Amino acid sequence: MILVFGGTTEGRQAIKALEAAGQPYFYSTKTGEQEVVLHHGVRTDGAMDADEMARFCRKNDIRLIVDAAHPFASRLHQTIGDVAASLRLPVVRFERIYPPRQTDITWIDDYREVPTDVSTLLATTGVQSIRQLQWLEKRGVKVVYRILNRESSIALARNQGARDEQLCYYEEPADMPSGADALLLKESGLTGGFVEKVEEARRRGMRIIALRRPPMPESFVTVDGEHGLRRMVERLLPEFFPLKSGLTTGTCATAAAVAATVRLTKGETPAEVPIRLPNGETINVAVGYGEDYAYCIKESGDDPDVTNGIEIRAQAERANNFEIRSGSGIGRFTLPGFDFPPGEPAINRIPREMLRNNIRERVRITLSVPNGEEIAHRTFNPRLGIEGGISIIGVSGIVMPYSEEAFIQSIRKCMEVARASQSPRIVIGSGMKSEQQLRHLYPDLPSQAFVEYGNYIGETLKIADEMGINRMTLGIMIGKAVKLAQGHLDTHSRRVTMDRTFVAQLLREADCSTAAIAHIDGITIARELWDILSPSEAARFSEVVVRHCYRHCKPLLPKGELTILLLDDKGGIYGKK
Repeated sequence: MILVFGGTTEGRQAIKALEAAGQPYFYSTKTGEQEVVLHHGVRTDGAMDADEMARFCRKNDIRLIVDAAHPFASRLHQTIGDVAASLRLPVVRFERIYPPRQTDITWIDDYREVPTDVSTLLATTGVQSIRQLQWLEKRGVKVVYRILNRESSIALARNQGARDEQLCYYEEPADMPSGADALLLKESGLTGGFVEKVEEARRRGMRIIALRRPPMPESFVTVDGEHGLRRMVERLLPEFFPLKSGLTTGTCATAAAVAATVRLTKGETPAEVPIRLPNGETINVAVGYGEDYAYCIKESGDDPDVTNGIEIRAQAERANNFEIRSGSGIGRFTLPGFDFPPGEPAINRIPREMLRNNIRERVRITLSVPNGEEIAHRTFNPRLGIEGGISIIGVSGIVMPYSEEAFIQSIRKCMEVARASQSPRIVIGSGMKSEQQLRHLYPDLPSQAFVEYGNYIGETLKIADEMGINRMTLGIMIGKAVKLAQGHLDTHSRRVTMDRTFVAQLLREADCSTAAIAHIDGITIARELWDILSPSEAARFSEVVVRHCYRHCKPLLPKGELTILLLDDKGGIYGKK
């Protein structure tokens, strides 16, 4: 079992990562005030001293602790460290991401170090710090405390000795009352609103004083995001996740490039290099070295992939600017519709950004893949017009493995929560992007009403029918929509690709121009349709697509009302039924 100490944004992220395993775990908070939804986790609230924590761990067969508590909860961190050492348990510290320490900020390690040459100090350091700051008032400094506007916080502030006229409240991190000439805050990281508070204080010309975050026990293994947490749990408690995650070709290419750059500029050959992922977190990736290159072995985890185990190489040379080139085994785009025009290396936008964000030196990076051209024949690349090798791709940097059964069970759990929310409508979408658009359309629905179906449209509708859900909205983007319109209720690219002949049939049915239909053979991905259709053609085409989708979906929800919305990449809604 895993025991998570949370109560923070990082605690929520830990829940998200661990829930994917479908295994039980414990989630502990001090006050019980944080609202979280647990499908597999068991919540326990209340502070634990060392003896209580040790008893809890023994009783519940805890084998791994995740410390996702607030960075300034020093006593808790030390207690966790002591208990883990005595029971020989590994601890993963889920740390926040911190911006670099700026020189225009006065950094201190203790409240007794707060400068007294200020007139009015706005303290955003929490109610527990009030008693430790009262000495400033004796020195003639007026102190105002900004706290959460909730009864427990107000009562605790009064018990700490604060007067009502010293209290102010906030909803957003940058909310500040006027009149203070100095700001005191904790180094709380990006999720703690540190950047927003500092920027607002600078805008007001306030002096900024920041309390450095305390150090963690040296035995803790640190991660700073949900992907890193999952990978560390897979390493320390391998039986927890039934399926293992992997790395995209983009992450592996970046790791090889970083290693090659370190070797070139520093003469070092580390076995692992830190890689910042698109979401801002950093993970360590294993690398190796050849005579004049560095390499990374692609690991796909338990997600079936023909690129698993391939070697992605990178050579680094000094240059006037940062450059990315492709060598043998990396394909090239031959058709329009991708992030880059025909003739460019098949290195997608996000991997290119990862390379630039992780390498600051002026170097020329040349990527290559031994046997890449042969491997590419076993992918969809030839159908997409990518010739000469594999693609360097990946949006998140991580390959998340989902068995069909596990993913559908996750959908079922989410649908149960959605139904329990008593929302008048359940809205299902393929992912985060479509969900954001749908939330704008239905702003009054609770967050639990929005459910991700991934590719399993048919299974999601069947679950809705079993649960007796009466009103549903299905949001879908064009790539999946043209597959669904043909009757494919599972739209995963491993099972079905866009059928250009069928799309041409839909265009004819929508009375689109012969010029538009003639473009079909030249498109690579379905979203290019929005570029070749006029507004009136797009409207007619959308109606046809949605009508076909509705024909295949409505029988799965015979007793309920079903609305289908066709979404574009820019937030538009082209059709509905």
